[in-house]
Amino acid sequence: MVKKVKVLFTVALVLAVATFGANFARLGSGFFVDRAYADERFNPIGSNVFVEVAKNQNPAVVHVGHKGSKAKKRDGSGSRKGNPFGFRERGPQGGGPNPFGNMPPNNRRGPRSKGGMGSGFLIDEMGYILTNHHVVEGADEVTVGLENEKKYDAKVIGTDPKTDIALLKIEPKDGDPKNFPFLRMGNSDSLQVGEWVMAIGNPFGLDHTVTVGVVSAKNRNIGAGAYDEFIQTDASINPGNSGGPLLNIEGKVIGINTAIISGNSGGNVGIGFATPINVARKILDDLKEKGSVTRGWLGVMVQEITPDLASTFGLEGNNGALVGNVIPNSPASDGGIKRGDVIVKFDNSTVKEMTNLPKLVAGANPGSTVPVEVIRDGKNKQLNIKIAVLEEETVKTASLGKPLGVQTQDISPELAERLNLEDITGVLVSEVEPDSPAARSGIRRGDVILEINRKQVKNMKDYFALASKKGASDTLLMLVKRGGTSIYIAVK
Repeated sequence: MVKKVKVLFTVALVLAVATFGANFARLGSGFFVDRAYADERFNPIGSNVFVEVAKNQNPAVVHVGHKGSKAKKRDGSGSRKGNPFGFRERGPQGGGPNPFGNMPPNNRRGPRSKGGMGSGFLIDEMGYILTNHHVVEGADEVTVGLENEKKYDAKVIGTDPKTDIALLKIEPKDGDPKNFPFLRMGNSDSLQVGEWVMAIGNPFGLDHTVTVGVVSAKNRNIGAGAYDEFIQTDASINPGNSGGPLLNIEGKVIGINTAIISGNSGGNVGIGFATPINVARKILDDLKEKGSVTRGWLGVMVQEITPDLASTFGLEGNNGALVGNVIPNSPASDGGIKRGDVIVKFDNSTVKEMTNLPKLVAGANPGSTVPVEVIRDGKNKQLNIKIAVLEEETVKTASLGKPLGVQTQDISPELAERLNLEDITGVLVSEVEPDSPAARSGIRRGDVILEINRKQVKNMKDYFALASKKGASDTLLMLVKRGGTSIYIAVK
């Protein structure tokens, strides 16, 4: 009887465990929930959403190829100045990375046509296509291939190197449907970190490759230019993806795949960057109508505010952009902005950090008058500035150290001429001792010291008189001329 009870108990226990396992899922460490609840709660997007997005959006994603004697070689350093992210956009036929390892090198000498490839996507039924500027830069001929394997000659309507965006146009052929398939644009400003995203493109020439990941971060500054505000994603992006769309789970474009941090092979290591689609929205009309982008110009050279500089200027925090120099006859000089001002608001928008200002100024309409709030000598001051057109790259940024150990000398006329200096005012830094306060601050050989604590340094006499006043815990505020700009350095 006892054996019978044991057998029945064992069978009942097995059945109970099986039933429990069929209806419950384990979450974390030792916690169980109803399996139906787990499927609904922890897989909210459904198992087929990516399949549907890929199926519906792939027809509007295109392969972009080009040939041109002026086309810049994608040699792994990228085409954007200052971009260390190794985005190589040339495939096996273009002399770039060959993932298959079976293409012999081309040993012909002399000039030859250079080819390249990337991705893009249709944005309306008329045949307008967005891609990266660096995908078509210098191209004599641009071709576009659709998912249905039809190829078209494309016209470059406009490009904007500063944001690395280009607009192309293709025309329908006989027998084509009346309208091209196209992607709708989402709102990249509402994008959340952790949100699912999909990248579609042509990595290494493998057409319409789909990869999935999440938004890893927003507003990334990767040193590619003054208008950096990239979306970072771990969706796999590789050479050839440039210009392709980054989509949300609604199938809307929220970014243009632009750059990667690459490994030794030049491929993806899980860190890719996309230009927010709202950046493209803002310049789309300009590209269509004029082929280029008109931006506002203020006429200042600005720098970041370090904690030492904030303390020296008597600021409560590090917010704002410190004006290192004002360009003569510019809107800033005409409107009363002075060197040493801290710009904290532009056109009623807060300047939280130095990198915000170029974007705000660029978006201002040339000819309009905007309110600008600055902090000068510890007091807030309101100015009205009439914005001009940005004709060339005149707004520059400066990186700082945390400032003595310098050898200086007077600037003779001969020395000024040899070093291409405009005048002989100031003292030249001829040597910086390693690991000295000056070296740690970022002061460099070749810098010209123009001011110390807001007092002009005309020569070595002025320099020694002012620098000798520094105590062990004092901070000297130096205005240094470096190259074509002036920056403040706090020497501690």
